[in-house]
This record gives sequence, structure tokens and C-alpha cells, in this order.
Amino acid sequence: MTNVPNLIDRHMKTNLFQRIFLQEDLNFLLTNRVPRLLLTRWMGWFSHLRNPLLTRWSIRVWRLFTDLDLSDARQQHFASLHDCFTRELVPGARVIDPDPAALCSPSDGIVGACGRVVDGMVLQAKGFPYSISELFGPSQDTSVFRNGSYITLRLTSSMYHRFHAPQDMTVEHVTYLSGDTWNVNPIALARVERLFCRNERAVLRARLTGSGHPIALVPVAAILVASIRLHFLDVLLHLRYRGANEIPCTANCVKGQELGWFEHGSTIIVFTPPSFNLCDGIETGRQVRMGQGLMRVAATVSA
Repeated sequence: MTNVPNLIDRHMKTNLFQRIFLQEDLNFLLTNRVPRLLLTRWMGWFSHLRNPLLTRWSIRVWRLFTDLDLSDARQQHFASLHDCFTRELVPGARVIDPDPAALCSPSDGIVGACGRVVDGMVLQAKGFPYSISELFGPSQDTSVFRNGSYITLRLTSSMYHRFHAPQDMTVEHVTYLSGDTWNVNPIALARVERLFCRNERAVLRARLTGSGHPIALVPVAAILVASIRLHFLDVLLHLRYRGANEIPCTANCVKGQELGWFEHGSTIIVFTPPSFNLCDGIETGRQVRMGQGLMRVAATVSA
């Protein structure tokens, strides 16, 4: 029989830890004013330790600070933290928007800044603009997205960490840009200018199969992450990766197909040309699931 007082006590302790961690100054200090690169490399090593007992205790500590829910995970027992971070879901756990005009969410996430790109500038937080040219790197032509649409999806550490194709498409090029590992939570985004342009990231340039529209997905790593796996490339993009930074490819993907994963939690920014609009209800702070409609091609008006 479930011990209700113990459950209540555990819930209160968890909430206390989370309330303390959400204090802005303390959160920024603990997640940014630390040796970020060293801590990230250590976390990469620690998360791969294959010890079920250590993993169980680590997950218990993890749950003190997050609302980790493993109820839809394909497996319930993990040999390492890495296995838990990159867990697969049971079949049918996510529904893919069937509308062929819809660009669906590539991941679970919380909507950050979103809307229109204005002359090549977007927001990471109120009062903190950055240039898509800087985000994409000097080798990339961003003119097609200059006045398009964008949406920032933040993956918290407790979320499902795999990301998927938002539409039938062909990935034509990947640009890898090494960088820092600032936290990407709202507290850091409101304090660190051009944060996404500073962090390690990959730029995936793709073309939609039916319409031929270009799109871009930009997975951005963060503290404790700095490791991006793309299934169609035979490399693991991380802080020790030394090139090549420009990776031409031809990866044909169907809508909802898994593209890769983060090893902890981070951000994916989606860019489209001006012909796309945000779906109804997509706004800052909204939590979305992989497969949910994010954008749709604007309807054309016949003469």
C-alpha cells in the first residue's frame, strides 16, 4: 500500500529544491559562473558510466531539481544516465500533425522567442537581439530567411531529448560551429547578449520535398550538453570535434523521422522563408510536443 505521508513529504522536498534552484541570481551563478567547458566534459564522462545502481541514485537526485517523467519511455531501467537522457519513447507516444502544409515541432520543448525575422535580426529574449548571419556562421547565405519566420524551442533537462524531421525533406548541408556552453534557460537568455551565437551549435540546411521550400534547424548545445548526434552523419559533434566544419550531405527524411539527439537538454531554433506563418496558439511560454504543428505555409490568394 502506498505511504501517502511519505509521498507528500517527498513532493514538498522536491518543490523546495526546485524553488531554491529557480532563484534567478543563484541559478545564474550555479549554471554559468562555473568552469562550463570542464564541467560539461566531466558530465559527458559521468553520464556514460554503465552502473545501474549509480544510475538509479543519479536519477533520484535529478528528480529533486526537475519534473522528470519516464512514464512514456520505451524502457524503465537504464544502465547509464546517457541511456536515460537519450531514451526512446513507446510507439504512439507522440502524434505527428498529418496536415501536409504543416511544419511540425522537431522536438518536445517550451516556446521561447518566436515570430518574424526582421531584416535578419531575431530575439533571444526581450531587448536581446541577434543576427541570423552570426548564428549561421560566415559560410552561410541567410538571405532566404531574412524576413521569414522563426521559433525557438527550449528542451529542459527532464524532457525527451531526441529531435525529428518537421516535414518530408532532404538535409543538404550541415555547418558545425564550436563554442561555449552557456546555460540556455530564460535567466541566462535575459543576461547574456547573443548567447546562441556564442554556444556550440550545428546548422542543418534542408529543402522540403513537396514544395521545395528551404528551411533550417539550428540545434544549440548548452552546459552539460555539448554533444549532438545526427544519425545521417558518421560523427558525433562535440567539444573535441575538430572538423570538417562544413559537411555536405544528401539525407532524405520523412516527416517525424528521428534525426538525432542531445545528450542532456538544450535548444532548437527553426527558420522558414516568409511564406510560413506560426500556427494558432504557438506563443512564448507554450509547451509543445514533438509532432505538433508549429508553422503552416500561408494560403495563396488567387486573382
